[in-house]
Amino acid sequence: MWNQLAAHISRVTGTPFEVSDRRSVGGGCINQGYRVSDGKTTYFVKLNHASELAMFEAELAGLQQMQNTGTIRVPTPIDCGVGGDSAYIILEWLELGRGNDRAWESMGQQLAAMHQVNVAEKFGWERNNTIGSTPQSNTWTTDWTTFWVEQRLGYQLRLAQRRGGHFPRQNQLLAAVPQLLARHTPKPSLVHGDLWSGNVAVTEAGEPVLFDPATYVGDREVDLAMTELFGGFPASFYRGYSQVLPLDDGYQQRKTLYNLYHILNHFNLFGGNYEAQANRMIIQLLR
Repeated sequence: MWNQLAAHISRVTGTPFEVSDRRSVGGGCINQGYRVSDGKTTYFVKLNHASELAMFEAELAGLQQMQNTGTIRVPTPIDCGVGGDSAYIILEWLELGRGNDRAWESMGQQLAAMHQVNVAEKFGWERNNTIGSTPQSNTWTTDWTTFWVEQRLGYQLRLAQRRGGHFPRQNQLLAAVPQLLARHTPKPSLVHGDLWSGNVAVTEAGEPVLFDPATYVGDREVDLAMTELFGGFPASFYRGYSQVLPLDDGYQQRKTLYNLYHILNHFNLFGGNYEAQANRMIIQLLR
């Protein structure tokens, strides 16, 4: 497999490449990650089962679209493919450092700039992708409320039911979403889609970088909401974002509605206490 991958890199880059050094590194919750080098050039390679090639194809497309906005750094996507029993994605290797307030403020500013780039007039994306390992539907939709009900919360709740989850007020919640989003008409924005602290970093040179996206065109607030879900980002990040693109009134309520999607997904992936957390969020939204 590694010889196939080296040949693939050589073909795509136009520069001969042989793997002389390979080290296992973190690949996230669902993939295996490797640092591969020929002594001159280094790449980051993620592996999964060959059947998961479409997941890497969508990640590649998402990184390319984010990179094309010219607003915020992502690891340059090289290509993806299959070798033996494994699907793989090849990315630029970035040396990461520790972010300071200036770097986090820049990250907020650059994310806001990405959210301002006009990439589509509807909500959705060019293909379906995944959120973690869960399928994520991105059928183009003109109405944001319809998109959130049908392709985000509704899908996760149906999946949760099949996995034994119990959400007594789910129908009431879905019926209430139009009211919860009333008078909120977001502009379609390219979003990262899975923006928690594990998917952001700062390079050794102090440059903010985003990776592992679940890209689509949605309400920019979904990214901001998720940054607050698992502990939050430094205050300088939010300061930088608001300097470029202040949040709209009502964000605090919508934040819970948007983060419910991720908590339901965590229940579907991991089970456990996420069911109780989702039910508490539903009750909070229905008050």
